[in-house]
Amino acid sequence: QVRLVESGGGSVQAGGSLRLSCAASGYTWSSYCLAWFRQVPEKEREGIAAISKLAQYSSTGGNTYYAPSVQGRFTISQDNANKTILYLQMNSLKPEDSAMYYCAANGPGWGYCQSNYIPSYGYNFWGQGTQVTVSS
Repeated sequence: QVRLVESGGGSVQAGGSLRLSCAASGYTWSSYCLAWFRQVPEKEREGIAAISKLAQYSSTGGNTYYAPSVQGRFTISQDNANKTILYLQMNSLKPEDSAMYYCAANGPGWGYCQSNYIPSYGYNFWGQGTQVTVSS
């Protein structure tokens, strides 16, 4: 059973940084997508970053994709030593980045992590979320 657990959220002032982590376990796909989404109340969940991975080459980076709203400020990566940890490094945070952040996974295949369009319907497995609040 695929399990995803986020951590690292919190409160930060505008211009600051946070790093979110997602402990992922239970998947055995040979190829897969990992992604970060965010959601504010009464709005749709927004896909902001995704990475495509090949299990046999898990020590290498994989292709990454970002929504325009976070391009150049956020970085998605997977821990090279511990392949089960997914990160989202968030720099130059803005108040509009405040949201509940979720990690998500899907496999096998890269159907929904091959462009900067990262739809929530393309992901079947979700974490419980971690709150990020950015104050001005």
